[in-house]
Amino acid sequence: MKNIQRIKTISEFHRTRRLTEPQHPLISVIDYAEAELSPDDFDKSWIMDFYMISLKRNMNGKIKYGQQEYDFDEGIMFFFSPGQVYKIERKPGDSPDKSGWMLLIHPDFFWNTSLAKNIKQYEFFDYSIHEALFLSKKEEETMLGIVENIQQEYHANIDKFSQNIIISQIETLLNYSERFYNRQFITRKKTNHKILNRLEELLTAYFNSGDLITKGLPTVQYIGQSLNVSPKYLSSLLKALTGQNTKHYIHEKLIEKAKEKLSTSDLSVSEIAYELGFVHSQSFSKLFKSKTNLSPLEFRHSFGVN
Repeated sequence: MKNIQRIKTISEFHRTRRLTEPQHPLISVIDYAEAELSPDDFDKSWIMDFYMISLKRNMNGKIKYGQQEYDFDEGIMFFFSPGQVYKIERKPGDSPDKSGWMLLIHPDFFWNTSLAKNIKQYEFFDYSIHEALFLSKKEEETMLGIVENIQQEYHANIDKFSQNIIISQIETLLNYSERFYNRQFITRKKTNHKILNRLEELLTAYFNSGDLITKGLPTVQYIGQSLNVSPKYLSSLLKALTGQNTKHYIHEKLIEKAKEKLSTSDLSVSEIAYELGFVHSQSFSKLFKSKTNLSPLEFRHSFGVN
């Protein structure tokens, strides 16, 4: 890819932002107001080999992540994991009073701790930038307090307890992030219900178009791309609003379609399985029974259809 700069270490990140050397080589809290980029760096895309959790306000430009972009006119949180690509675009003539913080954590800091594996459970690291976390003032103060605790700990004399204390603070920060995202899914109902409505329309059109026969069940990636949301964000949203992830939601809609065909047509189970995109009718029957506790024939007979 053209004009991409990879940042391998936290020290290197500090240098690119014209900051003093970090106090710790594997973790750093940065005052966003002090971070600066040279004019040439605004034309670059960036890849980092470490995690970045950040809250920013009044950013002098836009961040582009994948095909999405977001204006940081308000304070919001976003989460980057190692290997993700992002780009900063300057707004000509803008010089707002930016503020916020950035928490940088190298994966090596997690070595031999609970977060080494558990950090993968936090799906918001895979959300797109337009799916960022909007915080209330009280929530923002909670997050800032945790970040300040992390900063104070690694600025103090490092001892055998320091890593575990900081890890527990990071876990607390991530758990609060998960809680606040769940709150966002529920409180922003108008936007989220629009996504649900579009999902219903998308699945109805797909199931009625013959695509099941030619393409099989729609994938989670296909659904996310069609709705312009990341697959992980969509699954998290559906879990909060319906209790199901995207795959289970698709299966539920498929079972509804199967019930309709079983109760209103004289097609055989094999023919219905074929129309629903199954190569083997046994696979269809197994899924149907797992969802209804009845075989397709048992369900059909309950309606008096032979």
